[in-house]
Amino acid sequence: MTSASVVGGSGFTGGEVLRLLAGHPEFEIAQTTSREYANKTVGSVHPNLRGLDLRFVAPDGLESVDVLFVCTPHGVTMEHIEAYRDLAGTVVDLSADFRLPDAALYDTWYDGHVAPEHLADAEYALPELNRENLEGADLIASGGCNATSTILGLKPLVDADILTPDDRVVVDVKVGSSEGGAGGGAASSHPERSGVVRPYAPTSHRHEAEIEAYLGLRVSFTVHAVDMVRGSAATCHVYPETMPETKDLWGAYRETYDGEPFVRLVAGGGGVYRYPEPKAVAGSNYAEVGFERDERNDRIVAFSAIDNMMKGSAGQAIHAANVALGFEERAGLDFSGLHPVGSP
Repeated sequence: MTSASVVGGSGFTGGEVLRLLAGHPEFEIAQTTSREYANKTVGSVHPNLRGLDLRFVAPDGLESVDVLFVCTPHGVTMEHIEAYRDLAGTVVDLSADFRLPDAALYDTWYDGHVAPEHLADAEYALPELNRENLEGADLIASGGCNATSTILGLKPLVDADILTPDDRVVVDVKVGSSEGGAGGGAASSHPERSGVVRPYAPTSHRHEAEIEAYLGLRVSFTVHAVDMVRGSAATCHVYPETMPETKDLWGAYRETYDGEPFVRLVAGGGGVYRYPEPKAVAGSNYAEVGFERDERNDRIVAFSAIDNMMKGSAGQAIHAANVALGFEERAGLDFSGLHPVGSP
């Protein structure tokens, strides 16, 4: 068995990583840390994990392991990265600290970077984008959930040269409340969040930087908070210089995602769920992608839906670790979701 510990295991993301590790055939959980809940059982914080015989330890009690999953707020991992890398052969960071490829981007989109010398070692965790470079990687950076949903929706158009850096792209993303983390705030309280469709990042959302860095596109990007717990749904309006035929769009999406174990193509068809929808992937590591062609307006509408806690965070991290360590890609991630289900 491969030993794994989780830093910051009391948060939503940390809890999801622990849940996935507990059911993983290759990993054995060694420790999980929490300042607030040190010595408390994991089940007292995550009720779905009450059967897990594990207690939180203080961060200074962390011991060496094979793989360390770091589920902390932005800024923490970069401050402790040398200690983390000394403790584990593979570090998987689920914060934003190593997602971007160079320090200049952190100066522009964040508040700089205190350990830029480690950025060159980091590999972006999304296997559908970066599988080849993940093999054997020892520092893995899980992507942002909104960037992940957008990248997955647009990547086939980029791969097929239907979409170029000169084309106009407008992206609108709807996200669930779990994106704000377990700490939350006034805007995340139930009375304030319930029933809303609230633009909270009309411009300059930090996840734009990932989309531009890894797809080479300039996007106009807006995010709305909506009344669901889990999910990130991207609607991407693309205005290509040359409008492709419908068959070319089908060909592009199939070419990119045929053989991908966690991507489902949903474009029109029959039934209730005719296009990608977060509810259909809640709790799973699956992404749904699709498109519609608008010939009258010379527009392609590309859709993508993920569970932000899974494909957009914990599931992506486990998937990337599987690739890096040579495990079967689906290991620990074979849950297909539920239907019917309430608000995800």
